[in-house]
Amino acid sequence: MSDSRTRRPQGRPPSGGIQHLKLKLVVLLIVCALPLFGSLSMLLHGISRVPLIAYGVVSVLAFFMYWADKRKARADAWRTPENILHALELAGGWPGALIAQQVFRHKTRKASFQILFWVIVALHQVFWIDQLFLGSNLLSLF
Repeated sequence: MSDSRTRRPQGRPPSGGIQHLKLKLVVLLIVCALPLFGSLSMLLHGISRVPLIAYGVVSVLAFFMYWADKRKARADAWRTPENILHALELAGGWPGALIAQQVFRHKTRKASFQILFWVIVALHQVFWIDQLFLGSNLLSLF
């Protein structure tokens, strides 16, 4: 009979790796396609390099904030407020946050957090659809 303390949680890979890695990589590529294409398009047309730089820098920052928050959670220390994590995602760090969620298995089961996270991702998708295909007309309505 196996001891419950040494048994891995049901559904977890034996290596401690990311579950369904190929599927999650496909999702990551799909949701990053529009922002990457839009940012590169702005760079190549001499409009701005800010989006490309912001997505990269803020994603790295978000990744490390998730890492630090996970460490704090394990140590039962003061945690990073969720609104700070969401602000980083909104500022363009959602790709890094998405990767960190999977790598560290952090904030993946809290439904209210995930709903807001995916709303932020959707807002970025809508922004780039508007920029690339609608001539910025959708955002001018607001």
